[in-house]
Amino acid sequence: MKRLPPHFRVRVAKKYDATRRKYRFNVVFETVVEPSKRVVAVSEAFGLGLDEERGFAVYRDFTLEFGPGDVVYIVGESGSGKSVLLREIRRALGEEAVDMGEVDVDVARDVPIVETVGWDVEEAVRLLASVGLGDAFVMLRSYEQLSDGQKYRYRMAKLLESKADYWICDEFCSLLDRDTARVVAFNMQRLARRLGKCLIVATCHRDLFEDLNPSVYVEKGFGAEVSVQYRPNEPAKECSLLREISIEEGCFADFLRLSEFHYRGAKRFPVLRVFRAVRRGFVAGAIVYSPPPIHCWGRRYAFSRLPRLGELNRYFANISRVVVHPRFRMIGLGVRLVRETLGLVGRAYVETSAVMARYNPFFERAGMKKIAVKEPNQDLLKALKLLEALGFRRELMASQAYNRRVLARLEAEGLLSEAKKALSHVRNVPIYRTLVRKTYPKVADWHNALERASTTELAKVLTKVASTVQPKVYLLWRNPAIPKCPLDKYLKVELR
Repeated sequence: MKRLPPHFRVRVAKKYDATRRKYRFNVVFETVVEPSKRVVAVSEAFGLGLDEERGFAVYRDFTLEFGPGDVVYIVGESGSGKSVLLREIRRALGEEAVDMGEVDVDVARDVPIVETVGWDVEEAVRLLASVGLGDAFVMLRSYEQLSDGQKYRYRMAKLLESKADYWICDEFCSLLDRDTARVVAFNMQRLARRLGKCLIVATCHRDLFEDLNPSVYVEKGFGAEVSVQYRPNEPAKECSLLREISIEEGCFADFLRLSEFHYRGAKRFPVLRVFRAVRRGFVAGAIVYSPPPIHCWGRRYAFSRLPRLGELNRYFANISRVVVHPRFRMIGLGVRLVRETLGLVGRAYVETSAVMARYNPFFERAGMKKIAVKEPNQDLLKALKLLEALGFRRELMASQAYNRRVLARLEAEGLLSEAKKALSHVRNVPIYRTLVRKTYPKVADWHNALERASTTELAKVLTKVASTVQPKVYLLWRNPAIPKCPLDKYLKVELR
């Protein structure tokens, strides 16, 4: 919060009615100066007496009403008195309010920010994503490694997890580019209203009205000029950026352009169709549909008889990738990409198995049905525990570069065989295939391949282990545009 210069004094008359949730402010600035050469010069130049106190009203008989669930948007030029109002509101509310400038960010230098917010990983991801820090590579940085704009957003995430009923933000989103500011504003108001908190923001920017959809809108001019509008307290239906984005046919190159923002990278795989989300020529997101895999763990929970190979190729498609540029996350773009393209693939069934679906149910919001959740088997967990004892960190094993560094250390210490011994406990065919070029490799094939594997090959195996150990969600969608499918009679779940 801005501090007043020492040569100003503020007189404030305020009254707070806790029942009616009303404030009445009468705020007056007064010049209070100690004589000096410069003070005398200014006083003479402007015809002021040194003993005079000249004041001007900033708020005169100003009434402002708000309460939990409200969004208060205060706009005005710099120096118009926005910060004065916020400071007095903060002072009147006491412990009920928290100012973003007071948020504690005393975190260790080497601790990833995902470890410093939220009660668990799901809440941490939700909080960070809501303020535009949802990219995995950003979540794994420490606070000291963030840019100034990212540090500002991190403070917002800490504000969101506070127990206070009133969230106060001065210079709201002033450090952010205006697209990011619109996304953050949309998510802040949505969370505040969902949690029954009151969000009070002040800024000189007037471009956030649609995304905040304020229930109280204050326009502050110079002097005592101020206007207040009380509006219906309704959440913004969607982020204004979303209406500027169109979904259209794309190609694999569109996905490759965004692949650095997907945890599985740019690995090649079979493709049926690709669709992209575009804003002013910029590719903001992409979804890739692939032929269905021959084996998929979740189908047995959806069908009483598993589809045969010919039926899979004819009636099924698989969503293999959905990626959204970090700038456009948490505004519902992933939902739109799925919902608006499911029916364009021309298959009776669309399925997917995804780790992220556990933390962000955007597939379900798009119309797909959650069928089952797959937890890692005990053999895999045992292998992972042994690897962690050797110094591997589970959250970093998705990086082959990280794995190579740890393996190089183990090799130098004569412990590489221990890493191979830990991996020998794995009982997972897709992991076997990272080393064994067989459709159905056996345990003996796996053990032989491990013995011969280089550190580069082992690093790739460890990356596969890291992704496989994550709980996965299987989801399924039935295309209503295709009225009949021979597989419908085997369905064990209701999809329509």
